[in-house]
Amino acid sequence: MTIPAHTTRTALRATAAGFGAALALTACAHGGGGYAHGSGSGTSAGTARTSAVKVTVTETEFALKLSRSSFTPGTYTFVADDAGHTTHALSVDGPGVRDARTPDLEKGQKAALTVTLKKGTYDLYCPVDGHRQLGMERHIHVG
Repeated sequence: MTIPAHTTRTALRATAAGFGAALALTACAHGGGGYAHGSGSGTSAGTARTSAVKVTVTETEFALKLSRSSFTPGTYTFVADDAGHTTHALSVDGPGVRDARTPDLEKGQKAALTVTLKKGTYDLYCPVDGHRQLGMERHIHVG
């Protein structure tokens, strides 16, 4: 049995269109807006993205500025914004969160890091060599 060429082309086009739509939906469902999502223990996927409190962390030489100063237990998405002139990143450590970090960022880049914070004290810092010691560190209390 021979399948006509136009039928094969039509089937391939339909498959390609379906695959493209699936990729677009996957990107949207996973926050595909140009942000890199960090990884590490304490990161949350799925429902955390819709219910997380957004906190912008502006990184410059050599300081971190947070868009909020008070925290209660819950899920937060820290958006690291490299507003400096050199490479930066963001790392979070504290109760239940160990070595959660963004990728390294160049000037003008942003990356999102979603973590669930419990009661306690957390360290937010730039893990790039020597930046933490130069002042790129903030301690937050979650209560």
